[in-house]
Amino acid sequence: MQATLRSCRMPTENPAGPSALDAPLHSLPRRTPLACAASTPLATALQAMHTRAVGSVLVLDEQGTAQGILTRHDLLGRVLLPQQPLSAPIATVMSQPVHTLDEGHTLLDAALLMAQQGIRHVPVTSAGRVVNIVSERDLFALQRRSFQGLAGQLRGAPDLPALQAGAAEIRTLAAQLLGQGVHARAITALISQLNDILAARLVALVAAQHGLDMAQACWLAFGSEGRGEQTIATDQDNGLVFVSGTPEAERPRWLAMAHEVNLGLDACGYPLCRGGVMAGNPACCLSTDEWAQRFEHWIAHGAPEDLLQASIYFDLRPLCGNFALAQPLQALPARLAQRAPRFLKQLAQNALRQRPPLNWHGGLLTEQHAGQAVFDLKHQGTAIFVDVARLYALAHGVVETGTRLRLQAAAQALQVAEHEGHAWVSAFDFLQGLRLRVQAGAGAAGTPANFVPLAVLDDIEHRTLKEAARVARRLLQRLALDYER
Repeated sequence: MQATLRSCRMPTENPAGPSALDAPLHSLPRRTPLACAASTPLATALQAMHTRAVGSVLVLDEQGTAQGILTRHDLLGRVLLPQQPLSAPIATVMSQPVHTLDEGHTLLDAALLMAQQGIRHVPVTSAGRVVNIVSERDLFALQRRSFQGLAGQLRGAPDLPALQAGAAEIRTLAAQLLGQGVHARAITALISQLNDILAARLVALVAAQHGLDMAQACWLAFGSEGRGEQTIATDQDNGLVFVSGTPEAERPRWLAMAHEVNLGLDACGYPLCRGGVMAGNPACCLSTDEWAQRFEHWIAHGAPEDLLQASIYFDLRPLCGNFALAQPLQALPARLAQRAPRFLKQLAQNALRQRPPLNWHGGLLTEQHAGQAVFDLKHQGTAIFVDVARLYALAHGVVETGTRLRLQAAAQALQVAEHEGHAWVSAFDFLQGLRLRVQAGAGAAGTPANFVPLAVLDDIEHRTLKEAARVARRLLQRLALDYER
């Protein structure tokens, strides 16, 4: 029997569309994706795409499971240039496997998947059956700049000036999303994803100019970049791991490349790290064995400088190149720390030196800047959650680097009440959101990047900030109970 085009069956309700990227995919308006069987002739599928004025056709099996997809952007490379006969079944030219998301995933998940895979359409499933399809246009109809388009622009940037222009657009997009009320978690994830793409492209361009093969190395992200928590105002924290039996002989070539990348990132608006945590520094351009030796030294000795290094370098994530080189380094800190209770206690003592951001009367501890009372959102706020989350991650063998995921894993490992673990995450998210707002220019002119003047906060924001500070204090109190006995 000749296959015919059909529509996916789905409910008819049409819920209001979401206004933020952290809304679930099931909140999108339901529509009928164009779909066909694998044996459908190309001519039939293409005519249906033209008639429906859509950019894609899904290939489904009898159970409604996605087998492949053909999009308008596939036609040149898959149909026209290979001169495929229009009588051929669509299965011969469809793209597979199909990247899908369950309707419980969020718009942010779809945006990140599109950027990571370089695609423009994501089928949405329920119990494995396709029930909807979301496109790039759907996700960013309210944005003047397409996230996936910007990601593609960065991936194809031919030179440094093109990347500089892209970096400016990243900051513009972040400010637009912030103005539209998108959650801080979504914005920081998007910023980090786009910054990753920009840095990876710059590394690829410079490595090629130096005649170096990135299959023999991996570019590493540390600090906030390693945690995937970059805000609008962020500097560089990076390193390089390379393959070599004679690292001293090979290092100069990698250092020259890395130094040029560091300068390029600086030109794109990511300032050079004042602490020298950059791949162009010999201490951050090492072989796998050399990195492992540094990690082992810090945990074995636990001097103040070692604790500082651990707070930066143990938030490690591979960014581009040969990821397999970084995987042993990601797992190593937690494995070593679990066998070194003294080191964990030292980390705890270091974290507990942070001043709880409340005074004896329950008011916010503030500083004075230009005659205004300001609150340090980083050192009195997010840094507390970051440091405690890192410690608990090391203590319980959690390999995640993101603070949010670390807090969730810690709450589960410590068997805290659900509302308490949720409060940790919510307080961190709120503080990150305020940091973004200040950095986007909502604070007073001339205010340092992580300081929020209390005068710019409304009553609800002021109360929420105070409650976030209380959550931070309770988190430090729990840490003290766990490690000061």
